Parts: sequence; structure tokens; C-alpha cells
Amino acid sequence: MTVENTLAGPGFDTLGLADPILRAIADAGYTTPTPIQAQAIPQVIAGGDLLAAAQTGTGKTAGFTLPILHHLSTKAVQARPGRPRCLILVPTRELAAQVEESVKTYGKYLPLTSMVMFGGVNINPQFKALKSRVDILVATPGRLLDHLGQKTIDLSGVEILVLDEADRMLDMGFIRDIKKVLAVLPKQRQNLLFSATFSDEIRALANGLLHNPKSVEVARRNTTVEVIEQSMHRVPQAHKRDLLAHLIKHHDWQQVLVFTRTKHGANKLAEKLIKDGITAAAIHGNKSQGARTKALASFKDGSVRVLVATDIAARGIDIDQLPQVVNFELPNVPEDYVHRIGRTGRAGTTGSALSLVDDEEMSYLRDIEKLIKRSIVRVEIEPGFVPPAKADLMSDERPPRPQGRGAPRQGAGQRSGQPARQGQPGGRNASGRAPQGKPAAGGARPAAAKAAPKPGAQPASHPRKPRPSAALFSAKPGTRGH
Repeated sequence: MTVENTLAGPGFDTLGLADPILRAIADAGYTTPTPIQAQAIPQVIAGGDLLAAAQTGTGKTAGFTLPILHHLSTKAVQARPGRPRCLILVPTRELAAQVEESVKTYGKYLPLTSMVMFGGVNINPQFKALKSRVDILVATPGRLLDHLGQKTIDLSGVEILVLDEADRMLDMGFIRDIKKVLAVLPKQRQNLLFSATFSDEIRALANGLLHNPKSVEVARRNTTVEVIEQSMHRVPQAHKRDLLAHLIKHHDWQQVLVFTRTKHGANKLAEKLIKDGITAAAIHGNKSQGARTKALASFKDGSVRVLVATDIAARGIDIDQLPQVVNFELPNVPEDYVHRIGRTGRAGTTGSALSLVDDEEMSYLRDIEKLIKRSIVRVEIEPGFVPPAKADLMSDERPPRPQGRGAPRQGAGQRSGQPARQGQPGGRNASGRAPQGKPAAGGARPAAAKAAPKPGAQPASHPRKPRPSAALFSAKPGTRGH
């Protein structure tokens, strides 16, 4: 992080932070705390529970990492191997890595250690790291439960618990995992709940977790950052890929984060852009962690101009001065729009968010405008864009749209607006099992019970086997968690 925060107000030296932390903040180029930092840091240092909400990109991570580092460095308690003093739970791998990076950045002059723990990677290096002292552990719920099950970690010494991006963890169906973790934590601890929004579900979680908490909310619920210029082009879905390639070339965009609704759509779009001579990479849950890390690093260093991402994979993408975000498709849950465009306009810098909207997405657009309490500017497509001939359109344009707000989106596991109690992906019931129809006489299944093929799908030579009951997580240690 090298962008200097120039917002007016008192400096970090007025918040009561230890001198080594102030040195690290100065090294990072920050001089003035953001509103969420100015309000949250003194509350956390004071020792009570805290419920805090702020718009994405306003500095929530430093709002809790800075006072946690202060607390742990000024309280003389020796951490033991595999027994962390602070536990920070986050929903995704990218966010876990981002938070731990902040811990290291701000704690570089302190004798504290940190560790990041998530699925999708070999678990053995994590076993090895837990044999050493760990003061601060940043983890995703799934992989943390793997370690608890194998008794490689001891949470009895946790003094501070942080739930970061709590709204996303609820959306992704992590509530049961969170409760399992809470059950093994010491009763006496400080609890911090940070979220981009204060939904009713978040307040319900806070009521069961926090004790007489202070509350900090630095912006109106679900508002979008004012420094982000928001606009939209109305365009048929079949023309979107060609229009995006035209816009990138016409405006000479050098760093663009593009959101798609599905993993398959992310892959197809990246392939199209590469074919048109634009360096691009896709990032989503089906990619290995190594591939995701490489794609993000290439995007940050400029060797890849366009990063195409799904909503879940994009959590934790924190890039200073990211100029452009594009919604290739609108999310069917309007809160996701706020999170998406919050990837730009961070730390007081300006940014632009463009949405490509076809006719059947107009209801989603109205829901978004109602949520953010502002209209998104309609912009005509530049005269220089020539839509492709029908014969030139890429095949397999997209799967059917979900019907209604909160409907599960294809290519996703548990997603926004789809609470865990409503069933698992793929039509599974609450137990995680796929519903079974009654067999016809002689054990044959009635022909009417066969599912119709999806538009554009290739006929399968063999019927698909039902998934195992654990729909959200793989049983393999290397793949559990997000």
C-alpha cells in the first residue's frame, strides 16, 4: 500500500497506538485515518465488543488490525505453538491473504507472528507452521474446522475474535461453521464484527455474539462510494463480449476488473478478450489457489490488463487506484453491486464503474437503484462500435437467468441472498442430499423424471452421478473452504 490518505482530520498519532505501529503506518504512506478507522480504533483499544459497518474500500481492515496489534504488543502474554491469541475469520482465500498481508505490514516492527490458513492448498505446510508460535491467525472457516478436527490447533488462548466481511460469510452459508468455532473459544474474549452492510441478519448474529457492543456506522446503509462514477450501456447479451473488447481498446483501459455471473462465463469472456489481443485472466472458485494467486499478481503488476472474476473470488481483491470496474452482467442480489464497484474508488481515489445491461436485466437494475438510492447514468454506445454479424457471435452465450431476487445462480455454491437453510446447490434439501424420485416398476425411472438438457449443453453419454452430501465443501483437506 503506497497511496497516501489525504482525508482531513486528526492523524494516527492521536488514536493511542504504540510507536512501532505508527512507524509502520508512516512507512506505508498513510497520514490520516479514514472515518471508520478514527472511530473504531479507540473503541477496540478500550477493550469492548464492537459492531462496525462501512462502505467497501474505506479501510475496515486497518480499523481492526491496528488496535489488535497494539493490544497484543502491550499485553505481556507469551503465545504458545499452535495456540493463537487472536483469530480473524474471513469468507474467502483472497481476503484471508489480504488481511494477513496488512497484519505483516503494520506489525513489521513488533515481535508478533501471524499465519494465514485457507483451503485449496496443501495442508501440510500449515501443520508445520502451527508447530511454531502464532499470535494472529487469519483463517477461512472450512480449513479451520479441518485443523480443529485433526487437533492441530488450540483455540483456548484466543483473546480477540474478529468476523470480517460477516455479511458475505452469512451469504455463503458459513453460519454453522462459525457456530462450531465459537463453541471451542474461551467465553471471556473481545469480539469484533466488521461488515460492509448492517443487514437484519447481521444484527441478529451480533445480538447472539456481542456483549453490550459499541456500534460504528460511517455511511448510510448500502450506499456506494461517492467518488465512483457509475454508468451503464444498454446492450443485448449477445453483443456484450464484443462491446467490452471495443471499449477496452477505444478508451485504452490498462487495468479493468470485470464481473461475470458464472464461472463458465468468466472463462469464455477471458478467452474472447485474449483472442482479440487483450491480455486477460479469469479468477473463480474452480481455479486452483496457485492459478488464482498468479492471475491476481499479474493483474496487479500490469502484465494482465483485464481480470474477469465472479463475486466470491473477488472478495479480498484490494488494489490501490484501480481505475475501472465493469459489470458484464448485473448481480441478481443488489447488495453484490455495492461490493463489486467498491473495488474501485478506494482510499479516497476516484474510479469508474460501468454496467452492461440487456433487457431482461432491467429489473435487477431497478433493484440496485432502489438500494443505493440513486439513478445510474444511461450512456449511449459510441458510434464506432459495430455489432458482430449473427454468424460471428460466439456460441454458448449463457445459461438461463435465475428467476426472482435471491434465486441461486448457476456456477455458484452458496451465494448472496440464498441462506443455507433454504437448501444446497443443485436442488439439494436441507440435509444436503439430492431429492430422489420414486422408481417405476422394475426399478426403471420414468422417462418424465429425466431432467431436460440445458440450452447449449452437450448431451451426456452417461447420467451424472449425484454429488456427495457435503455440497459446499470437499472432504479432501486440500480443497475444503473458500
